[in-house]
This record gives sequence, structure tokens and C-alpha cells, in this order.
Amino acid sequence: MFTLKITATFAATREKIAGSDETLNKRIKVTLQKLALNPAHPSLQSHKVNTRNYGIRWSSWVTGDLRIIWDYDGEQRLVLIVLDIGTHSGADKVYK
Repeated sequence: MFTLKITATFAATREKIAGSDETLNKRIKVTLQKLALNPAHPSLQSHKVNTRNYGIRWSSWVTGDLRIIWDYDGEQRLVLIVLDIGTHSGADKVYK
């Protein structure tokens, strides 16, 4: 099991995107739980992407258009740093 380190950017963007939407917040929570258990879980569709703000990082599926951007903590790979959350397009897009 991995420890998740949530960044301030992720927390602020999550609040902006999900707000009080209980369904979306639940999906984000489930995705984070799956990440902590197994970042390679098939339902996450985790893969490396080129992000707007962080360069090459990992992306995992939340909903059809919503992704969580994260990376390992370094060589030990025991902590996942949850960097950002956003979409493929529009004002909140996270990919280049």
C-alpha cells in the first residue's frame, strides 16, 4: 500500500472542480483509494502523460474527462504525490 501526499494545488483544484458535488467527490475518493492500493489497477488506466505544469507525470482515470495527475516520491516509490486534477480540455485541462 502506498501513502498519498496531497498537494495544495490538488486540494484547491479539486474544490474548484467538484465543490459540493457528492457524486464527483465520491468518484475522486474511490480513485484515490485505488491509487493507494495499486496505482496499476486496470480501472485507473494509469499511464505517463505530458502535463501543462509538471512535465511527464502519471495520469489516472476518475471519470470520462477527469484525471488525477500524480508521481512517485523518488527511488523508493513508497509515496504517491498527488499533484493535480483536471480535464482533457477547457479551462481545467491538465495535458499539454
